[in-house]
Amino acid sequence: MRDVGPRRTSAFDDATLVVVQDNLQPCPYLPDTIARMPLQWPRRTYLGPDVDAFLEAGYRRSGAFLYRTQCPTCQACEPTRVLVEDFQPRASQRRVLRRGDKSLDVQVVPATVDDRHVELFNLHRNARDLSSDLEDIDQLSYRAFLVDTFCRTVEFQFAYEGQLVAVAVADLGERAMSAVYTYYDPAFSRYSLGTYAILKQLEWCQQRQHEYLYLGLYVAENRHLNYKSGFRLQQRLVDGRWRTVEDDPAAT
Repeated sequence: MRDVGPRRTSAFDDATLVVVQDNLQPCPYLPDTIARMPLQWPRRTYLGPDVDAFLEAGYRRSGAFLYRTQCPTCQACEPTRVLVEDFQPRASQRRVLRRGDKSLDVQVVPATVDDRHVELFNLHRNARDLSSDLEDIDQLSYRAFLVDTFCRTVEFQFAYEGQLVAVAVADLGERAMSAVYTYYDPAFSRYSLGTYAILKQLEWCQQRQHEYLYLGLYVAENRHLNYKSGFRLQQRLVDGRWRTVEDDPAAT
């Protein structure tokens, strides 16, 4: 990976955050690993430049809170972002775009929740073995996870013949967007909806001349997170510096 230099100075200030939870816990991404992900509450609403800054510092949003990994013995999690201007879809990704564009309607609206959102979320989580021993969520839990926010948050809605089949929630900065969470109806897996959602978010960013699409954490040994290497050109935050990924065998 090529070092791209120090992060830019920005308006974002950790002093605006209040730590509400900071415990060691079993890692949600790797077995037999201890994680530390302090949960922090913002004291104010963040505008576009602030959102850009906390994303650049490696933070992610979960509901009305921010977090970033500070694990005692592991650095497997690497925040990752795609360089929008330099993104070139591979042949397989172009096929996914063509297939989806023929059959799916896409619109971008403020993040919301209703019965169909919750149904899709639970279908996706259970089908992909993401639920562990947790019960299905309800509207209140869904709202707390994805809709309650401190910044401008939208969702990409994907519909097939008028029926909602996928949702991709995203936070908006001034020059960047963060892909927060994507879920879909497993019955429509032929459309590769996870990949299609990222490609449509990249299109949206290109149209608005955003610099980055943040994809959250990359973990090489986690099959639910290592797919992100397939979207190039990208950078990862390693040892406090964003580094361009020059050659990644997992991305071939």
